[in-house]
Amino acid sequence: MTTTSYAIALGSNRPGRHGSPRAEIRAALAELGDVRAVSPIIVTAPVGPSIRAFANAAALVDSPLDPPAMLARLKAIERAFGRRRGQRWGARVIDLDIILWSGGVWRSPGLVVPHIAYAARAFVLHPLAAIAADWRDPRDGRRVRHLRHGVDRRRPRP
Repeated sequence: MTTTSYAIALGSNRPGRHGSPRAEIRAALAELGDVRAVSPIIVTAPVGPSIRAFANAAALVDSPLDPPAMLARLKAIERAFGRRRGQRWGARVIDLDIILWSGGVWRSPGLVVPHIAYAARAFVLHPLAAIAADWRDPRDGRRVRHLRHGVDRRRPRP
């Protein structure tokens, strides 16, 4: 069986049964399995209507699972942690997303890899760059470190 690698984004902004959002991320990492690298956990401002700051991290995980099976595993972990589907960008105990996959691009109903919005999200790119700066986006070949610099640049106001 072939093993591939995944870049997984982790986020939490609500305490759960494991404790603080940081503790929830550490507990989720333990559930992921073959974790090869973990970024530092950073605190970021919320996106959207949530008022609670987020704890965010990234991990590189090796797995024989294909992307739909990995997504199912991540969703099962979220449910076990008490994650309930609800308001977009609302408070959550844990959020686990496939960002990149060493197999390149995957498209199927309910799953697109690379994650459709990751290249515009500093809260994903900063932790990811700490552990996988040289990974390339399979769509355009840009490295994660270059994408991270792109979200840090000040943009002129219209």
